[in-house]
Amino acid sequence: MSEYIRPVYYHETDKMGITHHSNYVKWLEEARIDLLGKAGASYAELEKRGLSSPVVELSVRYKAPTSFGDTVKVEVKVKEYNGIKLAFDYTVTNLTDGKVATVASSSHCFLSGGKIVNLARTFPDVDKLMRDYIENNK
Repeated sequence: MSEYIRPVYYHETDKMGITHHSNYVKWLEEARIDLLGKAGASYAELEKRGLSSPVVELSVRYKAPTSFGDTVKVEVKVKEYNGIKLAFDYTVTNLTDGKVATVASSSHCFLSGGKIVNLARTFPDVDKLMRDYIENNK
């Protein structure tokens, strides 16, 4: 599991002062990119090598609001990894009041040259980084 902490910015809120729902999805991506970096698989470097990992499924449940001035913690955990598919579970907690704001999950594949690839075959060094990270962060 990885933790990513960030403030809620004013521009992320709507006219009612509540964080707009679309921003939670952005926070999930920020946390996911942060986890990959911690695993040693910088997303920027992966893209330079021609590898991408698009979202193929996303589920978000909103449980409690956040607002400007709050600080949120996004916990992200690898739920599944097999070299072709990578799936995450997320919990977004408002550190200001301690309430769980959002729970979510996402699934991703890996593409190189526009085709789905198995990392173990095409990017074995990245596959090893992912497997080592998952093993060391159960």
